[in-house]
Amino acid sequence: MGSPSTFSRLNLFPKPRSLFSALTTLRRNQLPFNSSFTAPSRATSSASKRDGDVVVLGIETSCDDTAAAVVRSDGEILSQVVSSQCIFNVASAGLSGGWMGVFFECANAIHLLAKYGGVAPKMAEEAHSQVIDQVVQEALDKAYMTEKDLTAVAVTIGPGLSLCLRVGVQKARRIAGGFNLPIIGIHHMEAHALVARLIEKDLRFPFMALLISGGHNLLILARDLGQYIQLGTTIDDAIGEAYDKTAKWLGLDLRRSGGPAIEKLAMEGNAESIKFSIPMKQHKDCNFSYAGLKTQVRLAIESKKIDAKIPISLTSKEDRLSRADIAASFQRIAVLHLEERCERAIQWALKMEPSIRHLVVSGGVASNQFVRARLDMVVKKNGLQLLCPPPQLCTDNGVMIAWTGIEHFRMGRYDPPPPAEEPEDFVYDIRPRWPLGEEFAGGKSEARSLRTARIHPSLTSIIQASLQQ
Repeated sequence: MGSPSTFSRLNLFPKPRSLFSALTTLRRNQLPFNSSFTAPSRATSSASKRDGDVVVLGIETSCDDTAAAVVRSDGEILSQVVSSQCIFNVASAGLSGGWMGVFFECANAIHLLAKYGGVAPKMAEEAHSQVIDQVVQEALDKAYMTEKDLTAVAVTIGPGLSLCLRVGVQKARRIAGGFNLPIIGIHHMEAHALVARLIEKDLRFPFMALLISGGHNLLILARDLGQYIQLGTTIDDAIGEAYDKTAKWLGLDLRRSGGPAIEKLAMEGNAESIKFSIPMKQHKDCNFSYAGLKTQVRLAIESKKIDAKIPISLTSKEDRLSRADIAASFQRIAVLHLEERCERAIQWALKMEPSIRHLVVSGGVASNQFVRARLDMVVKKNGLQLLCPPPQLCTDNGVMIAWTGIEHFRMGRYDPPPPAEEPEDFVYDIRPRWPLGEEFAGGKSEARSLRTARIHPSLTSIIQASLQQ
């Protein structure tokens, strides 16, 4: 299976329930190896002791958000904490009655995204390292739990930035090893797709999912847990990256990332004023490309003599209108590209699985209300229902990691506790490029780029191989 795995069998081989019972007994009888993770000042929730409860800590560090959450198998989100390098240093959410009880406490803005014009991997790694202990501890505190109350630890192992992934995996293994907890390696994009099942109890397999973010555009058919068919993917730049670059070139405030800034400015502009061409019209597949649209936008900005160094708040009324027209025209074409690909993917998916009833749209760009409204029209036209997680669960978060861990744990897909102490030169199993599913044979396109190169087998192929053994 390639490089040595720190997750002994990548949590894909079902384990007998007797193994977990033995682990639970050991965990209750032994003192923790590393007491620095405990929070003795907090009382333990009696609800966590109910028979049959599974309580999972989820850790996410794949890009520029350091996130942790504690989720119970009945769907209750006990806590959620996010430290964002592009919004706030620490933004935490404590939930007492499920996801609808979310509230945020924000402080110490650091704005790394605005400072560096994008995610700088080394800087992002350092930011993760500075806050990971605090974020995880706060997630436990908000849940009124210690590590001893957990059933397992779930952590993102890919895809993402390798330096960032390492921080989360290292922290998760320290907790799992120190407290004798099973550990579950999570595919980041699968988590985005499955978090909708946490808030929508009627969402059953099979369903479709569109995952749209700064690094990914992915259309999948989810046939079952761990069984995915890739209908379309990004062949160069993702829609979120195009939003961010356009916002930067227009001199917008990047502290909340480019998406919200473009969406807000576009409301002031004429979306028909600039005739950008729709990407990949000649390719009758479901893949995405935003590199060409970015070039068109850059040329339009240059022709209007817009100076990105001058913030939009300081420009003239005429200059602001020019920027708004570009933002609106860009957004119209960017989303129209999504619409066309989604409609074709729905037709393909319904031929394979006629019982599909839902399209899940998740990822950071799914928070965009214009995107949601346009995709809702496409979905209804084809007799399906659009499902979008609430905005705080669309962006990277620990809840989706914990919930996906619960889903796999129920199927017996987890690994036993790692050693309490590991050598400093230990090689962690992280998967920066890790496909979620196998490509749909009927939808292959000649358009390809180096970014589609694989380093690891897809999650689906690994699970299928494990089931045959």
